[in-house]
Amino acid sequence: MVDISGWSTGDHEARAAVTAAVDDALRRVGFMQVVGHGVDPAVVQRMLDACDEFFALPVGAKSETLPPSADVNRGWAPLGTESLLYSLGADAPPDLFEAFNIGRDVVDESDPAVAVERHRLQAPNIWPPALPSVRRPLVEYFDAVADLALRLTRIFAVALGVDEAFFVDRCRHPTETLRMIRYERAPGSPDPLPEQMRMGAHTDYGIVTVLYGDQVPGLEVLGPDGGWHGVVPVDGAYLVNLGDLLAEWTNDRWRSTLHRVVPPPAQTDGPALRRSAAFFLDGDHDALVECLPTCCDDEHPPKYPPVLAGEHLMAKLVGPRTLQASEFEVDTVGDRTY
Repeated sequence: MVDISGWSTGDHEARAAVTAAVDDALRRVGFMQVVGHGVDPAVVQRMLDACDEFFALPVGAKSETLPPSADVNRGWAPLGTESLLYSLGADAPPDLFEAFNIGRDVVDESDPAVAVERHRLQAPNIWPPALPSVRRPLVEYFDAVADLALRLTRIFAVALGVDEAFFVDRCRHPTETLRMIRYERAPGSPDPLPEQMRMGAHTDYGIVTVLYGDQVPGLEVLGPDGGWHGVVPVDGAYLVNLGDLLAEWTNDRWRSTLHRVVPPPAQTDGPALRRSAAFFLDGDHDALVECLPTCCDDEHPPKYPPVLAGEHLMAKLVGPRTLQASEFEVDTVGDRTY
């Protein structure tokens, strides 16, 4: 649990305490619960209400928001159409969730770096024609957590001993995605298949993830002891974890931690609903990711070759959506068990 409110006070000792706490959490676990973040609870509630409305739409209405191809990270992902374990190069049954993805709603299309990815990483949002009212609360929430994610990168930079704006400078036209996820087992649904997850084991792909989650069991994190540990956020907290790109930048000083969402016990009565909203800040697609000089020395040489952020992201994204093992050259998972 890390309270980051001291970062915004301008007090040197308070900021130092925040950076030390963040460094400790990300060295040991790679996940932390963040409070003192300043996101208005009313903004969160409006986002949740809008998501409930979207997922309650008939299939035909939701189908109008299907992405045109697997490399467009926008729109609706129906139940059972993805399997996140494929992002690690393994196979598994389809995951038991549905999702709705948006990116930044207004972008600078005159920026050549944006224009070149307008068909893919910077694709326009796909809003449901049957429910135009969801746009405003989701964009409002997107803006709030995007600001929080960027603030976190400033804390990260200071904790890593580089210029405070290091990551901000690599987020001039960033890949940003808000993924609203609904896990719901309707009464009478069949039991999961062997090894089937609500969301399969995976690491996140980019810089940092800011996750809202209902206070419902299901999320599990692979701990330093090699065991899976259930995580339920405290009231008002965000779960924050790192992606592969930051693990590569830090030479595994900080890790991109495996996590998954397990199904509820078979005997659970009722719909067994769990909601989450994950904001992914993944940096500029043309940002070069290579080991920070503060994270390597003669005894700890760089583990990973340099990679462009967008190349890594696309290699990871497509596999789970086509139910094929992702093709990627950089693997931050190593020999960990999943």
